[in-house]
Amino acid sequence: MAVHALSLFFGRGRMGAAAATGLACALAAGALAGCAGAGGASGDAGTQQRKETAEVLLPAAGTEFDYQIGGGYAPPEGVRAVSRDRDDEPVPGLYNVCYVNAFQTQPGTLKWWQGTHPGLLLRDGDGELIIDEGWDEVLLDTSTAAHRAELAEIVGGWIDGCAESGFQAVEPDNLDSFERSQGKLTKEHNAALAKTLAARAHSGGLAIGQKNTTDLLDRHAAIGFDFAVTEECAQFDECDAYADAYDGRVFAVEYEGEGDVGFKESCSTWGDRVSLVLRDLEVLPAGEKGHVFRTC
Repeated sequence: MAVHALSLFFGRGRMGAAAATGLACALAAGALAGCAGAGGASGDAGTQQRKETAEVLLPAAGTEFDYQIGGGYAPPEGVRAVSRDRDDEPVPGLYNVCYVNAFQTQPGTLKWWQGTHPGLLLRDGDGELIIDEGWDEVLLDTSTAAHRAELAEIVGGWIDGCAESGFQAVEPDNLDSFERSQGKLTKEHNAALAKTLAARAHSGGLAIGQKNTTDLLDRHAAIGFDFAVTEECAQFDECDAYADAYDGRVFAVEYEGEGDVGFKESCSTWGDRVSLVLRDLEVLPAGEKGHVFRTC
């Protein structure tokens, strides 16, 4: 698997991975050391191990970003990358990240999970569902290899759909669900599922982003994450940690009215290290009351 960071982004659409690879190499000529699968690769041994098919494209550090998981809309001027829900459409010509709720139930889907995969819903000692109260989402049970394999097939199918729709990357949300699991889940459980999902993403030509949790930053390479999508790293003074781990390939979302660090201060402190965007907490589409969008 090869990964290339480009300063120009484009949607693969129906070109297919091979055609996208050729275009990527043509656009990046002189900027890249080589393109495996399109005439060979170059670099040190460690890099060679990650350059087998040249199908995975990484976002470039400093790319202006918009977080649109609450509903897609025409990206503001200057935006070169967006994250959208897996049921939404990617934007032609931009770098598109596909949002997938991989470790908790998406709102409105609990009945589906109960009807089709009830054993994958995490429960406490009394048999009650364990819920992320902040978003009214039930945690998914990653505690056994059998559960992780079943979840990997479900979420993996969604990831395949992201690739088929023309996204360049995927962000599996709620990697940090172990923190809300009442001790039922561990970092190891979620890291194991994330590693399987990373392999699934890469096999489909998608880069994969680590979503939050500095607790797993030291394992990001072993898991297979390629970049990061963080929420409120400025509020929690974590932006530098993500920037160091991912060489600045970090999409950082701050929320209007949350925390004590103002967005202007966040930009002054971290704007040259990560791609910062300020959004409303509900990530509303443009034109709806309460919509907020600012970049540094």
